[in-house]
Parts: sequence; structure tokens; C-alpha cells
Amino acid sequence: MARNFDGLYIGGRWVHPGRSFDDLNPANGNVWARVPDGSLQDTRAAIDAAQAAFPAWSALMFQQRSHYMIKIAEVVERRKKDLVEALKHEGGGWMGKGMFEAGYVPEVFYAAAASNYAAIGEVLPSENGKLSMAMRRPMGVITCISPWNFPSLLTARGIAFAIAAGNTCVLKPSEETPYTGGLFFAEVFEEAGVPPGVLNVLTCSRENIVAIGDELIDNPRIKGISFTGSTPVGRMIAARAGAHLKKACVELGGKDSLIVCDDADMDRATQAANFGSFMHQGQICMSVEKVLVQDTIFEPFVQRFVERAARLKVGDPSADDGAIIGPLINDKQAAKVKEQIDDAVSKGAKVLLGGGVRGRFIEPTILLGVTPQMKVYQEETFGPVVPVIPFRSDDEAVAIANDTEYGLSSGVMTKDEARGLRIAQRLDTGMCHINCSSVNDEPHVPFGGAKASGLGRHGGRWSHETFTETRWITLDRGGRPYPPMF
Repeated sequence: MARNFDGLYIGGRWVHPGRSFDDLNPANGNVWARVPDGSLQDTRAAIDAAQAAFPAWSALMFQQRSHYMIKIAEVVERRKKDLVEALKHEGGGWMGKGMFEAGYVPEVFYAAAASNYAAIGEVLPSENGKLSMAMRRPMGVITCISPWNFPSLLTARGIAFAIAAGNTCVLKPSEETPYTGGLFFAEVFEEAGVPPGVLNVLTCSRENIVAIGDELIDNPRIKGISFTGSTPVGRMIAARAGAHLKKACVELGGKDSLIVCDDADMDRATQAANFGSFMHQGQICMSVEKVLVQDTIFEPFVQRFVERAARLKVGDPSADDGAIIGPLINDKQAAKVKEQIDDAVSKGAKVLLGGGVRGRFIEPTILLGVTPQMKVYQEETFGPVVPVIPFRSDDEAVAIANDTEYGLSSGVMTKDEARGLRIAQRLDTGMCHINCSSVNDEPHVPFGGAKASGLGRHGGRWSHETFTETRWITLDRGGRPYPPMF
């Protein structure tokens, strides 16, 4: 039976707009929940509530805001089981993915609490003997627009550090995951006793996204935007924010490579490729989308990679905890991935494993013979499909890896750490992981990309810098002389 949610969360109250939309289980198409469909009027009310809450919230002592972050983390800890179930049904994720995500979210709030105890400025030298300080202070109301693939984790990352620093927030989750990316956090903040208006949650159907999204950027009370999602949408948001001279931290798509050198540990390398390519059906911005393998070990690597991937079970994770490869989020995404497979095969690629498409379920697919003329080589896939491409030298591997507009993450597998570092330094990516998959994240690290993969950094003190403004304050003690004519 479908759940019915009470309303939008605005100013610490549940406000039902009188309209709802269907929240579907992507595995079976059933209505999992009926969710409030917010309007432009609701959006403005949420922004007003956040603005009203800002003076008191930002004036709290830093440790008081940190204590709230810890309470939030503790509530999520108690509700992990509920969150895992919701992630399986609403997002189509494997149970293990849900366990990871539900375990990660509290750590984000713990890290945000800790960030308030770090330095928030510097004492600078002064030519005139002043006490000269660079200090950081919260900006005001922040918009967080979060995605559907890791909805809870990426919402937490988008709001926790900003709110801990003294900002207030209006959160708009994806219409694909309005509960796990939005209303769940409203419930948690309410249970944790966070003051009204600090977090406001707007859910809306696809039909209302444009009007609400524009307001969440253009409204003069919004001082900064946190967005995680596709590169085309991110470009528009960053451009629009720039026109208003507002800060925008945008984490976007990727076309990430895993480079497997001839001296790599084969078990470690094939496991990294398998996890990186197929975790959550490849629906991760930093998924491995090209496996580059040195030609001298190409055949044995491919054989063992295929053996590993063939063991991944495809099925409905909301009904079968053993199903590792669940559905893609919607029909549009499944059609895009199928189009890439068909395009590659029509241009000469060979399907070594998988290739089967059944509605939103796509088998783990490994392709050989992929060339730059194919869509799967150039475009972000965001599905369980990966080409394996040979290279002869480290120079060639770097050239192939960098041959994309994206630059989010990467991985290099080699027993020679110095070699790995040399390769990593030449890759045009915001992140690189030696002897590990490109899929990596921790709450306190600088997470973000280069080129078309984004702008700004989330995580730790980098989030703090992103969502605060720097001010120069001096205290003169009579040391600065004025010209005598004054």
C-alpha cells in the first residue's frame, strides 16, 4: 500500500499544498508513495522561513550548532533500517548500497559538527601594526538541489556543512527520490529539535521543476547554491547564479577511467573494475566508464573481469536482497543506455558480456573494440556498461583518459607507487585514487571535479569555505598615519 506524506516542511511545520504526485518504485513501476507537489508560492514561503531563521541560527555559539549536528546524526543512526528499506523501494538500490549510504549519512553530520572546531580565519601581518584578520561568516540562505542516485548521502553532503556553519537551507530533492533525498531529512531535523526554518524541504513533480528551480536561484534572498546532478543542468545553474554574482558549488557528470598497468595486482584490479563499473548499476557520477588495460596483460585481465561480472545477479532489490544489479531509475535513462550499446555494436564493438535489456533492467555489459566515434566512448553512460580498451604506454593511457570533456575522478592500478603518482599528476581530474576504483568518497575530503565535471568542492573545510564568505577586519591602535593635510 502506498504511503502518504503529510506535507512540505516549511518553517518547522508540515504544510500540504493540496496536490500530490506519484513516487514510483523503479523496479516494478508500483506507486511507493504519494508526495506533496509544491508550487512557486510554497517555494517563496520556504525561502522566507529560512531567511527569518537565519539571524538566530547564525548567532548561536558554534558548539551549539555542532551539538545539533550530532543529534541529527544520532537520529539517522536510529533510523538506519527505515532508510535502507526506503532506498531499496524508492531508488532501486541493492541492499548493500543502502547499508553503505545509511551508514555514511551520520558521518557527514559528525564531520560537519567537527568542522566548527577548526580555525575560521587568520591573523595577517599589517604594515601599520594593526590587528589584521581574515574571518569567515555564514552567507545566509542556501539552496540545495540534490540528485536521485545517492539521494541521502548527497543531500547530507549538500546541507550539513552549510547549516553547521550558520546558514539556513531550502532543500529540493529529485522528484525521483523525494523522500530519501528530502522528506526523510525533514523528519530527522524535526525529531532532533533543530529550530524551525533552519531546514525547509520542498518536493515537487517534474511539471513544477522549472518554476521552482528558477526561484531557488534567482530569489535575492538566496545567497548560494549547492547542486549535484547532470552537466547540462549544472551549466545552466552555474551560469544563472553567476549572472546574480552568487556562489554555486556544482558537482556534475563524469567519464572516469580506471588505468590498469602491466604490474597491477590482477585480483585487486578486476575487483576495482567490477565495483567501479557496476556498483548501483553504474549510476554514480564517478563510476568507471572506461577500463584502460596495458596490452601485455589485456587478455588475462578481460577473462577475469568477465568472470567476476558474470556473478552479479540482476533483479528487483526491493524483493530480493541477493539482487546486486537493480533497475535503472526510469525508462528515459534505460533507453539512453540501450542506445549507447546499440550504437557501439552497429559501429563494430563486441559485446563480451551482457548486453541484455529488459525494461529498466540492463545486464552488466562489457564491450571490446570501442572507438572514439562511439557514443559510449564520449558520452556519460550512467548505466552498467563499460568498454575495456588496450593501451601500450603510460602516455597513451593518460591521453585516452583525458580524451573527454569530463574530469571528475580516476583510478590507477599499479604496484609501483611512484609510477601511479606520476600518472595521477597528469590526469585532468579533480580526484585520483591509486590502487583503488574511481568510486571513492569521505565526508571530510575535497570532493569535486575539473572541466565539465563541476565547480567548487564539497566536504570538510572545503565545504566550509564554499558556504561562508571571507571578510577582512582590522583593529587600529593608532599606528596608521594619515596625510598631514587631512
